[in-house]
Amino acid sequence: MGEAKRRKTSGENVPRKRTDKSDKGGKWMMIGGIVALLLVVMVVWWVTQPPEPTSDALPDVSADAEPFPATFDSVGVSIGDADAPVVVREFADYQCPACARFAPASKRLRDEYVKSGQVRLVFYDLPLTQHEYAQEAALAARCAADQDAFWPMHDRLFEHQGEWSSSSDPVGTFARYADELGLDSRRLERCVETELHRQDISQSVGVAQQLRVASTPTVYVDNIRLTRPGWAQMQAVIERELAAQP
Repeated sequence: MGEAKRRKTSGENVPRKRTDKSDKGGKWMMIGGIVALLLVVMVVWWVTQPPEPTSDALPDVSADAEPFPATFDSVGVSIGDADAPVVVREFADYQCPACARFAPASKRLRDEYVKSGQVRLVFYDLPLTQHEYAQEAALAARCAADQDAFWPMHDRLFEHQGEWSSSSDPVGTFARYADELGLDSRRLERCVETELHRQDISQSVGVAQQLRVASTPTVYVDNIRLTRPGWAQMQAVIERELAAQP
């Protein structure tokens, strides 16, 4: 008697061939994951694309808007041709996370527009009271400027923000950065501890108060305040301003 016939005769259950649904579910989950990843990539690409210089999404000013008071620039730290057709002004706090995220855009601006003479950049200190070491960091950058190293120290402070902002001895950390940059670290440390440039920073804060700037980073291209400080919008506005030059 065959096995099948024996089972039928004896009443035993005949096993049925089952389809493994978990395999199909796994395939659909994998396909869904790939689709989701592609959507994320597309969104990131779209968000990071610079707007067209004529885009209505770009910030602008009214025709009768007053120019940015150029006399304020003596309070900030400037780099670039004094006669550059476009001026970018940044108000920042070295301990501000958003400012650290903007810092690469500042460096790129210096490399691509300031060196070519198209843009002058002015940095204004705006240490916020909620940041414990922001004032000391601003002093460190100003003290580095005494040794012709403001921008290298500026970049170092933003790049290593997480280190010194959580340190029990931030001034000692600033001195180490000075050593690494080839500066006189003891001179910089004394400069910070004696608050040699406290008045300069206070004047910079005063300019921010006059302009009602209360958050960081706040960035102006000429007298146009950016609504989304970052490379994409800043570059688009700069290109629009350069194209409008006579």
